[in-house]
Formats: sequence, structure tokens, C-alpha cells
Amino acid sequence: MTAGFSYAEFTTRNIGFISEAEQQKLKGSCVFVCGTGGMGGAALLSLARAGIGHLIIADIDTFEVSNLNRQVFASTDTIGRHKAEAAGEAIKKINPEMVVEVFDQSWPSALDRIAGKAAVIINGTDDLSASLLLYRTGRARGIPVVDAYASPLPSVYVTRPDDAMPEERLGYPTVGKAWDGVTKADRDAAFQAEAVHVLVHSSSRHHVDLAAAGEVAAGRRSRMSFAPMVITTGNLMAYETIALLLDQRTGTDNRGWFFNPYRPAVERPRPALVAAVLRPIVKRFLAKMMSAP
Repeated sequence: MTAGFSYAEFTTRNIGFISEAEQQKLKGSCVFVCGTGGMGGAALLSLARAGIGHLIIADIDTFEVSNLNRQVFASTDTIGRHKAEAAGEAIKKINPEMVVEVFDQSWPSALDRIAGKAAVIINGTDDLSASLLLYRTGRARGIPVVDAYASPLPSVYVTRPDDAMPEERLGYPTVGKAWDGVTKADRDAAFQAEAVHVLVHSSSRHHVDLAAAGEVAAGRRSRMSFAPMVITTGNLMAYETIALLLDQRTGTDNRGWFFNPYRPAVERPRPALVAAVLRPIVKRFLAKMMSAP
């Protein structure tokens, strides 16, 4: 207990958006945030300030200078520090009564134990193997997974245990493969399948440098990230997580949606027939982008 800290006072301005009973439910809830850098870190920060009582967090990386442009726990003080450890210390300063469990690269071996505590999993990783493990565990243990697309527009989707997982829905070449046995070819194919989905179902192509995006899809440069997009996405993920914890329906499913702040508008998946017509066109467009010098 920290002198002068009161959970009731800390969360008093939440009341009205949620009820006092719902606030107590959040206090008694546990969420697993895997990946505490960009989107995962932004979601984590909002969940901590919302008063979630138990957060389990994991990351395998340390903060770098290139993270400063978008990751909420990255600062000149945390460069070189383990991401989850630094994030855990930061959120304990927000709510010292919160239970925080921190994992490094050992988190996969602890996932069964983590899944026995968490009501929701947030996928804040950008690694295919980790994502497969999280989704498959979520299905096996009856836990929803909140995620976002690799998109120039903020996005969010919620995969419940009975829903098709991304590898099934988007046609990754990983179905039936061990999560830790995927190849570089599998990773490339999965990323490109996700890119096709994003291009078919959103106006993302109008809001990004296509030459740079083609280099990303071809693996010739790192993914682009921009603070307003990353942090907005993380907050969308936090909203969905809170709704799941409070048994509220938001209308978000495993296909999700995109938020276009430029218009502004919400962009939802196109009808199946329209998507089927567009998909081969988009695949050719993506191939052209990737092959450009």
C-alpha cells in the first residue's frame, strides 16, 4: 500500500462511463498483454489507468532509440531496458495496488499457467509464431484474443474461442504446423495474406507511401509505424478488452474494422462477393508493389 493512494479516488472519474459495480469487476479482472511495445504498450497503459487489478505482461525485446517515435513506455531513461520490466514498473506507479506479473522470452513455457488466470489475451506481438501460440491457446482455453492488423489505419478485431483464427480466416500456410516450427516462407506468406486483407477491406493504400509499403511487404525494410496510428490502435484494443471483461457487446468480431481518421469514418469488411472480385486484383497490385526497385 502506498501512502495517500486510494483505488476509489484513483478511479473516481471513471464512474459515469462505467458503474461502480463495473469498476469493481475491472479491479478483480486479469488480462494478459503479450508485447508491451507499440500497440500492446498503448493498450496496457489504458488498461492500467482504467483500474484493471491484475495485468500479466510479456516481451522478448529491449527498448531502442527507434522505439521512441511511438511506444508509450519508451524514453531516454528506458533505452536498453527490457520492455516488459520497464512497462511493469511504470504501471505500478499508476496503481501500486495492482498485481503485475512480468515475463521475458520464457513466457511460452508459462502460457498454460497464464491462461489459467487471464480472462482476455491481447496480442501485441509482431511475430507469427507467438501469434499462433496465443490464438491456439485462446481457443483451447476458451479465452478471447484482441488484436489489430498491420495496417496504416488504426484497426481492431476480436477472435472469440469459436471464431476462425487468423491463420484459418486469412489462409496462412501454418494450419496443422507446430507454432514453433514455422519457416521464413510461412512468415512471408502470412504477412502478405494479411496485407491483401488490409488492402481489400480498407482504404489504407491512400494513406501510406506505396513504394515504402512494397519494400516492407517484400522484407526489404522494417515496418513503418506512426505514433497517432499505433496509440489509437492500442486504445481501440483497450476498449474491446474492457467490453469483454464487462460482458458488453461492441459489434466487433474476428474480421474487425478500420478507423479512418482522415475522412473520418469506420471502414468495415466488404461483402464476401465484392471481396472475392477484388482479391486477385489486389494480389497483382501487391506483387507489383513488392517487385518495384
